[in-house]
Order: sequence, then C-alpha cells, then structure tokens
Amino acid sequence: MISIVDCSIIQLPKISNRAGNITPVQSGITIPFEIKRVFYLYDIPGGESRGAHAHKNCHQFLIAASGSFEVMVDDGINKKTFHLNQPYYGLHIPPMIWACELNFSSGAICLVLTSEFFDANDYLRDYNQYLNLKNK
Repeated sequence: MISIVDCSIIQLPKISNRAGNITPVQSGITIPFEIKRVFYLYDIPGGESRGAHAHKNCHQFLIAASGSFEVMVDDGINKKTFHLNQPYYGLHIPPMIWACELNFSSGAICLVLTSEFFDANDYLRDYNQYLNLKNK
C-alpha cells in the first residue's frame, strides 16, 4: 500500500554557468515516470492554498520554479509537509496520496509534471471518498 514514505524529494541536475543555471528534466531518467503532461500554477495570492485532492493513477512531480510553497501529503493515516523553494529540487507524489499546496510566497510558480494526461475521473476531490477508497 502506498504511504507518505513513498513521497520523496528528488534533487535534479544543476548545471552552473557564469550566465546562469540550467536544470534538465528527463522523462524516466531524472523523473521516476514518463511525463505526459506539464502545467504550472502562478499568480496565486501570497499565503493561498491549492490542490486538496488525490489521484487514482497519476504520479505528480512538483517543482518550485520560482518562489516557495509547502506541500502537505496525507496517506489517510500519516501526514507530512515538504517545503519547496529551489528550482532544482522536486517532490514526487505517487497515486493515492492526498496532497495540498500551501503557503505560496508572492510570485511563486509551481511547475507540475504528471504521468497521465488530464482525466477528471482520476481525481479524488472529496477527502471522505478518498479515505473510503484507500481503506478498501
């Protein structure tokens, strides 16, 4: 059974140059799944939260491309909060983990890489429904 222990911070490569840094992201190499979708959250008022859902099948990888935010993960029994504030670190969230992004700094950008294309049926947005499915 998947738990918060399966959520992990992964350090991505950081190639430094006098003109700036670059971090390559490679599907199935630096990210532990094949990437099918990329999106980002931005213009989130400081201190606001997003997310508050789980996925049945989709893996997610969250990166603070700019600014900072926290991610609270919950497996129905245990909870843990990760702080993301560097663009070369990301958080892998496997399926069936409830996650909520919190405390966005002003101007923060949350880059999200996913293992699946968008499918509304993959989302669990009701926490009690999530718990019921998790306990089966």
